[in-house]
Amino acid sequence: MPRARDLGIAIGTLPTGPTNSVLDVEGVGLGHATLTDGTARTGVSCLHLADDAYPRPLVGGGAVLNGLGDCTGFLSLEESGLLESPVWLTATSQVGAVYDAAFRLELERHPAIVDDVFVPVVAECDDSHLHDVRGPGVTPADVRSAREAALASRGSSSPPGEGSVGGGTGMSCLGFKGGIGTASRVVPSGQTVAVVLMTNFGQRSRLTVDGVPVGRLVPPPPADPPRPAGSCIGVVVTDAPVDPLGCERLARRVGLGLARTGSTAHHGSGEIFLAASTTARTDRDGADVGATPRLAMRALDDLFEAVVDCAEEAVLNSLLASPTMTGRHGHVSEGLDPDTVVRLLGEHGRAGH
Repeated sequence: MPRARDLGIAIGTLPTGPTNSVLDVEGVGLGHATLTDGTARTGVSCLHLADDAYPRPLVGGGAVLNGLGDCTGFLSLEESGLLESPVWLTATSQVGAVYDAAFRLELERHPAIVDDVFVPVVAECDDSHLHDVRGPGVTPADVRSAREAALASRGSSSPPGEGSVGGGTGMSCLGFKGGIGTASRVVPSGQTVAVVLMTNFGQRSRLTVDGVPVGRLVPPPPADPPRPAGSCIGVVVTDAPVDPLGCERLARRVGLGLARTGSTAHHGSGEIFLAASTTARTDRDGADVGATPRLAMRALDDLFEAVVDCAEEAVLNSLLASPTMTGRHGHVSEGLDPDTVVRLLGEHGRAGH
């Protein structure tokens, strides 16, 4: 399946990283375990941030655009400004299973957790439109598989899987099939900013692609039961040395990228955003590791721009990578047709710009 850039859709003016994905931040990996047997349309994704995130937490922050969703570890992140866990993306009904398995995986690597506190970061969106939550779900083996895939993806010259993979398997976005999307930008200082999204939000009539109201220009979908309002989880990862407040401000900008694609953050949706710096680190006692000055105030402006553009493009990648899927009770989530998108953008003078 094509990505936005393959169709000539280039959001913003900043250059992308080599893979235009979160893998462009050194040491970061993204892997998935996908369940599509029988009535299962679910899974789990692992965003691996650093091998030593538990003993040397990353500086991080979070922001909530609309709070009818959940993310374990969010309160700890807000209180401490530290992120010591991979970020796990999954479905609402799978949070407990993923949390428990993620905890035990980390305990294998860091036995000292038994004498301390460790809270895995697990964020969710509701996939019950397509997934039968009464049937089989994510197992510990799936969680381990997603983690291993994330570790294997580090340093890859190709982007990770997108669309209907991992936690994005059963998601729908802006009236079409959604899922996992990612994009990256390199700011003038040479630092990299990347965004990973799990998209499950919005109305078809509001879908906007590079400024073109595509959702209003495509034929209406076949009759289908009303869908939940949906949600979006967004994670910003950068190698820029940003302090906790700066990370919170970066996370908040994800919402601007979603708005460009048509999000209005419905009452029933949960837009929860995280951000982390891979170079701003501490030990477990809170002492700074390294002497790199932290960026703040106007020095964040280029990073803000990068986050907004990455988020917009990541939404488009999540849509374009997702073919039509049929789920429980015959519910259908229609894939966004790339040829139709190219035609409509060409008619509006936008394709290939």
